[in-house]
Amino acid sequence: MGKRWSCKATGENLLAQAKEKVTALNERGVEPHLAVVLVGEDPASKVYVSNKIRTCESLGIKSTFHKLEADTDTDSLLSVVDELNGDNAVHGILVQLPLPKQVDESRIIAAINPDKDVDGFHPVNVGRLSLGEPGLFPCTPMGVIALLRDSGHGLSGKHAVVIGRSNIVGKPMAQLLLKENCTVSIIHSRTQNPADLCRQADIVVAAVGRPGLVDAAWLKPGALVVDVGINEITDSEQARKLIPSESKKMKSFREKGRVLYGDVNYFSCLETAELVTPVPGGIGRLTIAHLMVNCVVAAELQNPST
Repeated sequence: MGKRWSCKATGENLLAQAKEKVTALNERGVEPHLAVVLVGEDPASKVYVSNKIRTCESLGIKSTFHKLEADTDTDSLLSVVDELNGDNAVHGILVQLPLPKQVDESRIIAAINPDKDVDGFHPVNVGRLSLGEPGLFPCTPMGVIALLRDSGHGLSGKHAVVIGRSNIVGKPMAQLLLKENCTVSIIHSRTQNPADLCRQADIVVAAVGRPGLVDAAWLKPGALVVDVGINEITDSEQARKLIPSESKKMKSFREKGRVLYGDVNYFSCLETAELVTPVPGGIGRLTIAHLMVNCVVAAELQNPST
C-alpha cells in the first residue's frame, strides 16, 4: 500500500530559499518586485492572483496589481507589458493566464522581457531550457523536480513517463527530467498502448486534464506518481467510479455536488505506487513557491553582484 506524498516540506524549502535570496538582495539595496496583470473577472484566476500576491507579501517581495477590463484587446495589453518592461524597479512580470479570447496570448508572452518572465513561457526561456542554459523556467515543472529531488530516491537513470505535452507542463517537464539524466517518454493523445508504456515507468507525471485517467493498472509496483492535473467532477456516476463511497472526498461531493480531482485515480494508485501526490493540496503549492523563487532569480539577473 502506497502513501500520500505530501508536498508541504518541499514547498516550505522553496519559500525559505526565496526568503534567503530576498534578504541578500535587500542587503544590496534591491527590493524584488513582481508586477501581476489580470485581465477580466475569471473567478479561478482571481483566486490564483490573490494567493500569489499574499505569498509575495509574506516573503518581503513587493507586488503591484494591474487589473484590466475583460474587453481589453491585444494592443492595450501589449502597452501595459511594454511599460512594465521599461520599469527598472519591476523585476518580474506575470500576466495571468488564460486570457480572454480576443487577446493574442502568444504575442503577449513573446512581448515580456525574458529576464522578467517569471512564468518561464517566453520562447527565449524555452530555448534556454532546451539548451541547458540558465534562465527562468515554468514553475510547476520546476516544483515537481524539487519534490522528486527531496524524495531521496535519486533520478539519474530512472525511466520517467510524462503524460501530456502542453507547453506549460508536459514539454518543459520532459526537458527538466532529461536534465536530471532520466530516460523520458511522453504519452499523448496519439500514443498507442499508453498503459503498457506507463507500466515501465519509475516516475509518472500526469498533466493531461482527464480526471482519474491513471489507475493502478497503469503502474508498476513502487512507482512515484506526481499528479499535476486539476479537474472538477460534477457527474455523480463519474464520482462513484473514482471515489470510495465512505471517503471524506465523497462526503464533500455529496454536500457540494462537485469535487476537485486529479488526472490520477488516487485511491486506486495507492494500491500499487509507493508515493502519490494528492489533489488538491499537492503540486499547486509548489507552483506558487517556485514562482517566488523565479521572482528573486529575476531580480538577481537584473542586479548582478559585483
